[in-house]
Amino acid sequence: MFKCNAVEDERASCLCHTSAFARFNQQLDARFSRRAFLAGVTATAGALSFGQARAAVPEAPKAPIAFTNIRLFDGKSETTRTGQRVIVEGGKIAAVEPDNAPPPTGARVIDGGGRTLMPGLIDAHYHIIMATVPITALLTADVGYLNLLAAGEAERTLMRGFTSIRDMAGPSFSLKRAIDEGTVAGPRIWPSGAMISQTSGHGDYRFPYEIPAAPGAPLSRGDAIGGGAIADGPSELLKRTREQLMLGASQIKLAAGGGVSSNYDPIDVAQYTEAEFRAAVDAAENWGTYVAVHAYTPRAIQTAIRGGVRCIEHGQLMDEATAKIMAEQGVWASLQPFLDDEDVTPFPANSPNRAKQIQMTAGTDTAYGLAKKYKLKTAWGTDTLFDAKLATRQGAQLAKMIRWYTPGEVLHTATGVNAQLLAMSGPRNPYPAAIGVVEAGAYADLLLVEGDPTRDINLVADAAKNFRIIMKDGRLYKATLSAT
Repeated sequence: MFKCNAVEDERASCLCHTSAFARFNQQLDARFSRRAFLAGVTATAGALSFGQARAAVPEAPKAPIAFTNIRLFDGKSETTRTGQRVIVEGGKIAAVEPDNAPPPTGARVIDGGGRTLMPGLIDAHYHIIMATVPITALLTADVGYLNLLAAGEAERTLMRGFTSIRDMAGPSFSLKRAIDEGTVAGPRIWPSGAMISQTSGHGDYRFPYEIPAAPGAPLSRGDAIGGGAIADGPSELLKRTREQLMLGASQIKLAAGGGVSSNYDPIDVAQYTEAEFRAAVDAAENWGTYVAVHAYTPRAIQTAIRGGVRCIEHGQLMDEATAKIMAEQGVWASLQPFLDDEDVTPFPANSPNRAKQIQMTAGTDTAYGLAKKYKLKTAWGTDTLFDAKLATRQGAQLAKMIRWYTPGEVLHTATGVNAQLLAMSGPRNPYPAAIGVVEAGAYADLLLVEGDPTRDINLVADAAKNFRIIMKDGRLYKATLSAT
């Protein structure tokens, strides 16, 4: 490993020729030789692993890929069609064309065998940093540790077929950068950054002994890690909103009402005034983007809408008058299939959190009924928090939408419709090409599904079994079919 150039008569006094250094040098040589060997094995395995699930970021294909003999779900309707071929070149879809002519010269052909080719799934309300980590760890662990855990969850999210997420609170900027640079595998991320909350609001996780906050007091734990930002009054709202935009937020998230997981705000409590909402909205609109809010109740929703907010997250306790206002003003409803079932986040029996949870989940059927009645622009997301087991149920949470919609409607919502919501970020959209659709010029984020999910939506609940190909940006992260 190390070599000495000392002349013969100098070697007796040279450190390089001591027995200790010789042993050290031998250990280094063995270690680096083994590392080089393992690197070579890894590279060789990568080159041969077209038929295996990929754990790391694969290389971009050097030749076009042609998907033939497929049933195409294009994300723009609720049905599939046959007789089409999809050509991928680089990171984008080059063509969707009749499957009756020779493929491009030099293309790798994947025979779909009649399986369904569709856009990658989109979760419009996710928390990539907080999805799997218990809340106690979030309040105590080093942020570097949290990011390492989140990187693993990002890869698992992608391998569940979710190629894009809208992150609705959390310090996900660094993870997004690492994914975009190809350092780690994961979905595209539309980050909100810290959820901005009033004192005592849904994002205030301080302990009672931290109140009252003295002038110049240290930042709260949530503020310090970038998970939340406590702000009171229009001037503070302007500042906190601008901070998130500076960090790279594609949209802004505020807490407009009481929450289930937070401890100090009953679910009926409305948070922020119209003037405070307007301050955040003005700051966001100056950057060409929008504000979304956590809100359940009519008062919280309506106050936010009067302040210019364009998307309501949750809305389980909305009433008919509120739904009508949302329809008239074109405000989005970003709903989640919260039910008091096997997927409910566990809270202690008889605790205030559990009581709020029961109240909230009881309104889910009504919220979806109103969304359908008034034809609201309705997105879908999971809002998974603090529960590693629940995160594995991401696809099952999508399949659960069959309670209110047809399989084709569900699939359309989780692709083309969710993509329309993400596009509202305008110039702050970090990924300017189309997603959620299979069309020329769109990102090549694609799934090849065993069967037809427009008829059996439960196929999306088991990605390991039913997703034969997972492609993002033209790269094959999973491919269990041979190419010719």
